[in-house]
Amino acid sequence: MFRTWWRDRVDYRWLVETMDSFGALGPFKFMLGAGGIVMLLIAVLASVAQGDIGGPVDMVQGVVEAVVAGAWTVRWWFLPWPRERESLVWIAIFDIDTAVNDLLVHDRVIGVLGVVLLMAMGGYVTVFHGPRILALHIGWSVLASVALATLIATGRLPARPPAQNWRQDLALGLDIVLVMVVVVGVILPFVQFCHWLLRVNALSDPLTGLLNRRGLDSYLMSRIDRRMRGSAYVATLDLDRFKSVNDTFGHQFGDEVLVRTARQLRAAADPGTLIARTGGEEFVIVGTLRDEAAAVAERLRRAIETVPDLPITITASVGLAVLDVACPEFRHTEDAYRLLLRYSDSAMYRAKSLGGNTVVIADGSPDLPAPPRPAPAPTAELDVTTPRPH
Repeated sequence: MFRTWWRDRVDYRWLVETMDSFGALGPFKFMLGAGGIVMLLIAVLASVAQGDIGGPVDMVQGVVEAVVAGAWTVRWWFLPWPRERESLVWIAIFDIDTAVNDLLVHDRVIGVLGVVLLMAMGGYVTVFHGPRILALHIGWSVLASVALATLIATGRLPARPPAQNWRQDLALGLDIVLVMVVVVGVILPFVQFCHWLLRVNALSDPLTGLLNRRGLDSYLMSRIDRRMRGSAYVATLDLDRFKSVNDTFGHQFGDEVLVRTARQLRAAADPGTLIARTGGEEFVIVGTLRDEAAAVAERLRRAIETVPDLPITITASVGLAVLDVACPEFRHTEDAYRLLLRYSDSAMYRAKSLGGNTVVIADGSPDLPAPPRPAPAPTAELDVTTPRPH
């Protein structure tokens, strides 16, 4: 589980769009911008508190701190929500500026206040970015704390009034490092892990453990790599006459069929393939094409037909669409995958209209799917009262 969490790529855009759909972006932008005002006040008060102790370098750093704080506020209050890369740039600017400011001040109290700001930025990273970005922030924060603690312990960052002996300096330095390790190195990863578990639960189908429709939308974008060289496919699969199964055997049996169907699809699909239950008995599979399209679709159809230990034979209608990288007009983009979903869905309904238990490969138009490619097994009406032959 922890390995999956570490490898997970948070869909930044999906998270922002979800917050926007609930009207939460406005208040969140206001609070983030207000944080810049607080940073600006801290910079001004720190300059006043140091008085004549600081030199030209300290003055320049104070101006830089104020400019960064003001730009941060303007960015969040008057511009749209930043894209993921811009968000990462702002995190880097904040971390570097805060750490440098902590090491240049001439008062240990002011330096410790800067450490608190690094903790606050950790909260933003925890929510909007993945565990690897959080790990980088934690490493930088702890490194800055160790550097600050070293200055204090060696007497290069005096207090007012000065400390009475080196033991007090050393104790204060160790306290700073320990607080940073506990808050940034323990609490924030724990919070992000819990946040990840809740997100995974919200994006998963509780019955089958597959992705739900929202999960498919989220992970689809995080898996799209515009440098991919292989062809991709989207398959839509719908169980044939599933209502008759529920009416005859009951919904509990129908749920068991869905669970076993999900298990069969996992076994039939290649590693790294996205599998989602998008409706009652409808499934969507998104993966990289490593075989002929017809062979992939037939493998999925066959996986459903061979669900073990059931008193009946379950069949499915399969529609499949391919994103061919040999065609220059196609790219691995969100629009291309949305189009494939339409194509495969239309092909699946074409397979259903032909009686079910059939594979149809889309020919590039959501309204004009290719002629069906007959599956090896004959198409036949399902008699739910007939036991499955062994």
